[in-house]
Amino acid sequence: MKVFLDFLPILLFFGTFHYTESHADWAADFATRHLGFLAGGAVAPTEAPVMLATLVVIVASLAQVAWLKARGQKVDLMLWISLALVVVLGGLTVWLKSETFIKWKPTGLYWAMGLSILVSQYLFGRNLLKVMLGHQLTLPEGVWLRLAWAWIGFFAAMGLINLWVAYNFSTDAWVN
Repeated sequence: MKVFLDFLPILLFFGTFHYTESHADWAADFATRHLGFLAGGAVAPTEAPVMLATLVVIVASLAQVAWLKARGQKVDLMLWISLALVVVLGGLTVWLKSETFIKWKPTGLYWAMGLSILVSQYLFGRNLLKVMLGHQLTLPEGVWLRLAWAWIGFFAAMGLINLWVAYNFSTDAWVN
């Protein structure tokens, strides 16, 4: 259930984007009527899918955190960071009618995860991967350190790849 809840906003973003992309005229009309005041007027059929999908992911992310809080469950730091990124960057996407901002969200999240591993290791002297996985894996300290650097590199590369795709391919290719 937790995995489903974690991925629900992303699934809703993809589902909304693909549905509204295949119904672009309806989506543009709907977005203009309901979001035009936020987005500065009429929303074009090419803008509507990403705007509506962005609005859905913002609402879903807020609902996700509200659901966890209402049930008295702890909200992970990464979920708070993801929520902040999606609200700020998603809000800018809708307000300025620019898909660029929502495209930065995955990069921000990847880099935040990599940075958290780096800061935990060198500022606090604790290997975050060992803290999370140490009860399941027994590894020498050198291996834990190499594993941390591998994940830092992975998250840095994923952030760069996301930016490369976002700026060199269509929004449809980026979403897929």
